[in-house]
Amino acid sequence: MKLESGLSHVSSWGYACFLTVNATSVWGGIFPFLPLAFQTASVTLTFFLAQAVSFGGAFIASMWGSYYFPHGARRMLVSLSAILLFIGSACLIAAMYLDPLTLWLVGAGGVLLGIGCAGMFMLWQRFFASLPAREGNLYLMVGTAIAPFIYFALYLVPIALTAFLIPLIFVPLCGLCVALSVREMRFDQPMFEDVPRQHPRVYRQVVADYWRSALCVGALTFASGVIRGVALLHEEISLVVNSASMIGAFLSAAVLLLLWYRMSFRFGLTSVFRVVYPLLITGFLLLPFCGPVHLNLFAAAAYMVFSLVQMLMMMQCAQVSRDRGINPVFIYGFFGGVAYIMQSGGFLLGWTSNVLGPSGSTWLFVIAMVSSYVLGLTLLVATGTLFKPVVAKGTVTVDPIEFQALSAAAERAGTPEPAKRRRPVAVAPDTPLGVTDVAKDPGSVADASDAPAAPVARPKRRRNRPSASEDAGAIRDRVSKQCLQLQESYGLSARETEVMELIARGNSMAAIADRLVISENTVRTHAKHIYTKLDIHKRQELLDRLHALDD
Repeated sequence: MKLESGLSHVSSWGYACFLTVNATSVWGGIFPFLPLAFQTASVTLTFFLAQAVSFGGAFIASMWGSYYFPHGARRMLVSLSAILLFIGSACLIAAMYLDPLTLWLVGAGGVLLGIGCAGMFMLWQRFFASLPAREGNLYLMVGTAIAPFIYFALYLVPIALTAFLIPLIFVPLCGLCVALSVREMRFDQPMFEDVPRQHPRVYRQVVADYWRSALCVGALTFASGVIRGVALLHEEISLVVNSASMIGAFLSAAVLLLLWYRMSFRFGLTSVFRVVYPLLITGFLLLPFCGPVHLNLFAAAAYMVFSLVQMLMMMQCAQVSRDRGINPVFIYGFFGGVAYIMQSGGFLLGWTSNVLGPSGSTWLFVIAMVSSYVLGLTLLVATGTLFKPVVAKGTVTVDPIEFQALSAAAERAGTPEPAKRRRPVAVAPDTPLGVTDVAKDPGSVADASDAPAAPVARPKRRRNRPSASEDAGAIRDRVSKQCLQLQESYGLSARETEVMELIARGNSMAAIADRLVISENTVRTHAKHIYTKLDIHKRQELLDRLHALDD
C-alpha cells in the first residue's frame, strides 16, 4: 500500500473535512472564525460547558448503548450526525444576530455540536476499524495530515463568509464522504456481529486491560482542557490554541508516516504518556513564574500533544476491535468518555482558578498544583512506577499499536497489494483447530502450481512480543521462536501470531477463545487471516511451514 492510495481515498478527505469542522468550533477552545465582539465571557463559557457535557456524555451513552443495544449502534445514521452539526453551527450564526436569545442559542449550539461531533467521531472510528490495520491507519493518518491545510486555507476567506461556509459546505461534504466510505465497510466481521451480553467476560476483560491506557489519555486531555480554560482568560493565547492543534496534527501524522515507511515499530498509549509527562509537568511547574511567552509555548505544546493522542486513541481502539472482536463503538466510547470528561474537568479548573485566586499570579499556582497532582497520580496509577511499566502476568496482554514497515510489506508482496490479495480461507464454525484440518473453501484454494512464497530474510534485530505461553512476552521454546520468525516474514500482527502459536500447539478453537478471552467467531476470523497470509489451508501445512524453518 502506497501513500498515494491514502491521498486519493475519499475517507482521508472526508475525515480531514470533519477535523476542520471540529477545529472551527470545538477543538481548540475558541471561535476562530466568529467576530471577537461576539466572544464575550458569558458566551464562550456557556458554549463550552454545554459542548463539553454533551460531548463526553455522548461517548458514555454510546458505550452503554452499544453493549445493551448492539444492533442500534450498528445502524447509527450518518445523516443524523450531519444534521446535528448543521443545526449547531446555524445556532451559533443566529446567536450573532438575535441578541435576546444569544445565550440560549449558544447553549443549544454547544449541545448539538457536542453530540454531532461525537457521533461523527464514532462513525469514522467504525469505518477505520472495519478496514485491515494497514489501510485503516494509513487513511486516518493521511486525513489528519490534510486537515491543517484545509483549516489554514479558511483564513484566506473573509470571516463573515467563513462562518457560513462551515454549515453550508463543509458539513454536507463531510456527511457525503462518510456515506461513501460506509459503503466499503464489511459488516460480516465479528466486531459488528458481536452481541456483548452473550459473553460479558470478554468486555470486562477489555475494560480491565485498557483502563490504564484510557486514564493516560484522560490525563493528557486534562492538560489540554486546562489550557482551554486559560485561553478564555488570556486573549494573547487564544489564537495559539487552534493553530497549535492543527500544526500538531500535521507533525504527528507526518512523522508517524515517515517512520512507518522506513521501519516496523509498536508502542502503547501508556508509553506515550510516560514520554510526554516530563514536558507537561515542567510546563505546569513553570507556569506561575514565566510570562506570556512561556504561556503561549506551553499552550502550543499541550495542544500538539492532544492532537497526537487523539489520533493514536482512534488507532488503539480500532486495533482492539480487530484483535478482540468487540464492538468498535463500545471501546471508543469507553476511551472517549474517560478522555473528554477529564478534559472538561481541566477546562473548569483553568477557568475557575481565576475566581479562586484573582490577585497576581495566585491562580496560576492553583493550576500548577492541581494539574501536577493529576499528572503525577496518573503516572503512578497507570504505570506502577516512575520508570517501569506494569507487567501483567498471564496470557492476556494489552496489545500495543502495531506498525509494520510499508517498505518491507511491499518487498514481501513482490507485486502491488491489490493484485496479491486472495480470497479468505473459510473456517468451519464447529471445527476445533488443532484437532482436525480447517475446512477448505473450494473457491479460495490456490492452484497446485502456485508454490508458497518463500519467506524473506529475517531482520537481525528482534523484539519480544506478547506470547500465548504462560510467561507472556517471552520466547520459551522452539515453537515460540518459529512463530516469531513467521510473524516477521509474513507480516502477521501480534494477535495473529498469538493465535497461530496456539493452533500449532494443538489447541481447539474453544480453548483458544477461552485462553485469550475472546469469542470463538473472533478466533475463526484470525485463523482466516493467518492462513491467507501464509497461503495455506490446514493446520498440517502450518506445522510443515514451521518445521521448514529448522532446515
